[in-house]
Amino acid sequence: MSKLEAIPVTSIEVVPTKAGAVAVFLVTPLKTMVIQVDPAVGEALQGALAGKVPDRPQSHDLMLHLLLGLDAVVVHVVIVDVKEGVFFARVLLGQEGPVARKIAEVDARPSDALVLAVKAKRPVFIAKPVLDACDDMADTLARLRKQA
Repeated sequence: MSKLEAIPVTSIEVVPTKAGAVAVFLVTPLKTMVIQVDPAVGEALQGALAGKVPDRPQSHDLMLHLLLGLDAVVVHVVIVDVKEGVFFARVLLGQEGPVARKIAEVDARPSDALVLAVKAKRPVFIAKPVLDACDDMADTLARLRKQA
């Protein structure tokens, strides 16, 4: 199996939409793409980007605490596919043992994977074919920044 070329995400921006959803802009050196997420996950992602710590652990915090308890970490997140406007992601987990290192890949919604990556301060990548399939939204993001 050939290795999938993945492009690093250099910044993530969260923008509420008029339709009540949340647009998540993923900026890469090649182009900017957007993913629509539900408001609750958008809020969690915005809080993680701002470094806010919730009063009580949220689901993403619970996941990270469980990983910590298992001596495992988020290695990185990759948005691996898009089909009919639906994106798919994988979270790579690592666990260091006394003799060997284990790696596991877990399917995830991109929105949840992004929150985990931001909270864990781990890199996010987009598979090149996914990026190629998306329109460049850099102008839209620039316009929204000016309106804010």
